[in-house]
Amino acid sequence: MARAENKETVGPAARMAASVAKRLRQKKGWTQEHLGGRTGFTGAAISAMERLIHPVSDDMLVQLERVLGGGTGIFEEMRELVRLEKLPEQFRGYAPVEQKAVALWLYANHVVHGLFQTEAYARALIAGGHPEPTPERVDELVVARMGRKALFDRKPVCEIELILDESVLRRVIGNEEVVREQLAYLAECARRRNVNLQVLPLDAGSGGEYAGDRGDLNVIETPTHDRVTYLEIQRESLLITDRTKVSAHLQQYAKIRAQALDPRRSLGVIEELAGVRR
Repeated sequence: MARAENKETVGPAARMAASVAKRLRQKKGWTQEHLGGRTGFTGAAISAMERLIHPVSDDMLVQLERVLGGGTGIFEEMRELVRLEKLPEQFRGYAPVEQKAVALWLYANHVVHGLFQTEAYARALIAGGHPEPTPERVDELVVARMGRKALFDRKPVCEIELILDESVLRRVIGNEEVVREQLAYLAECARRRNVNLQVLPLDAGSGGEYAGDRGDLNVIETPTHDRVTYLEIQRESLLITDRTKVSAHLQQYAKIRAQALDPRRSLGVIEELAGVRR
């Protein structure tokens, strides 16, 4: 029964990858054990992939490209599609938009924005989710989340602005070591030329107005220079294209930025909390 259920949850991209891998293997006259040996997997793992008992992993796609791809890049192209269908359903519509963005304006006030998470931080956060995911599902989601980081080094460059509520920096996810590593990584990101990172301090509302009270906010500029908003809460998401609404979100973001510390002072706060000495 478990195997039948697994087959039903394998997405079309993973099914296609399994079918292509099987056909190319058979064309070469290789057994599953032989392909496993050449890719660093067991014959049983190749069999499970081809029979859709276990969806093809990101690591296996890398090795299939090396061994069977023949320089075509076919399995490399499938990696992006397989990663996409392994994402939570509510995030799939936004993920391609994020990766093609010209600019991002991001605000996070609960946890570190997914684009900026370390692997350990993401793993602790995902593993602690509800309903509790299986270890295999945790691995899938962590790999997919880490794959988003390609945006940092993409050409043409994407300009990324992130404002983090100070409470995010102080919230322990996993353990203290995980948080220290995460803070050090944020400091590293802040030094990138295409990243502007600011902190909204805990006393931002001391004057009676707290611009970050309405929750996380993601505004994206597309390659056609349109602007859209992405909102997500309680496993539900919304991609907004209405120009009037997006304009209002940008104005709200501007208010948050106005209350945030400047980039230099923000980096100082992050480094202090991380225990980094200059």
